[in-house]
Amino acid sequence: MIKRYKTKKIYVGDVPIGGDAPISVQSMTYTKTSDIKATVEQIKKLHFAGANIVRVAVPDKAAALALEQIKSQIDLPLVADIHFNYRLALIAAKSVDCIRINPGNIGSKDKMAQVVKACQEYNIPIRIGVNCGSLEKDFEIKYGQTAIGMVASADYNIKYLEDLGFTNMKISLKASDVQRTVDSYRLLRPKNSYPFHLGVTEAGTAFHSTVKSSIALGSLLLDGIGDTLRVSMTGELEKEVEVGRAILKDAGLIKEGLNIISCPTCGRIEADLVSAVDIIEEKTKHIKAPLNVSVMGCVVNALGEAKSADVAIAYGKGRGMIIKKGEVIAKLKTDELLNKFLEEVEIEASKF
Repeated sequence: MIKRYKTKKIYVGDVPIGGDAPISVQSMTYTKTSDIKATVEQIKKLHFAGANIVRVAVPDKAAALALEQIKSQIDLPLVADIHFNYRLALIAAKSVDCIRINPGNIGSKDKMAQVVKACQEYNIPIRIGVNCGSLEKDFEIKYGQTAIGMVASADYNIKYLEDLGFTNMKISLKASDVQRTVDSYRLLRPKNSYPFHLGVTEAGTAFHSTVKSSIALGSLLLDGIGDTLRVSMTGELEKEVEVGRAILKDAGLIKEGLNIISCPTCGRIEADLVSAVDIIEEKTKHIKAPLNVSVMGCVVNALGEAKSADVAIAYGKGRGMIIKKGEVIAKLKTDELLNKFLEEVEIEASKF
């Protein structure tokens, strides 16, 4: 059982972050936010995919002014991503559920103070989003683009907001590589109790992002670090959410859907296991019940794996078995096994 760090609970809209709240999954649209129709459509797709929170870019006044209409048409909490122009945060604060600020490019203390005042007025949190590639000049000169530099920036800005009487915040420390990302979060975690937003920034395509995010976010989550997360991918919105939820599931932090245990391909396999697993994934993707299912290509490991599976299928030469909770319930010809297996999975899922 993972013991999570005890953190302050805040709310982004109606979604709790930190404390004893479930770890939420976020994503970000890539439409022009001023294109209200297209942005709303993307947000609804993300909602359907299982996102808990969505962020939108606010690069100009047109985008900031569009937020009110976008917010009125969606059900997800909305975060405004602000860079460079603090005045956009002042406009956005009226319509959104959270403001994300990058201290490295927002400007002077006075500008930050005005953003804080607006967020206090509308009772919304701020995400201090430190990025390794855009540290404040003083920190980059002193520490370089390092984990220590990122932590120094975050620590400085946290204390500045606290001095202004503002504690409704969450923190992110993102680099484009795994090591600096993990080091940063681990270094900062003992210094405060604010909730952390996890992510590897600029992580690349679906393949590379999945690998980087699984290593970095998985490592931190297993350390008990992290209260909300985003898996950043180049142009793969719903996939971001899918991978994020899979990381939480395989870390044991959420229980939903099938955990499919399937053996690696080898010379002992007695059936087309690859096709069988593909069919099982497709036919069971609607199931939310937390079931362990085992798909074994031969009898070598089948019975052992089946003992801990809710439903298992074990292929043999021309025949095979269906096993439920360690008990063989059917011995059938190969071409009859898959349908029986799927039938039994549906039966078990219906019990939840």
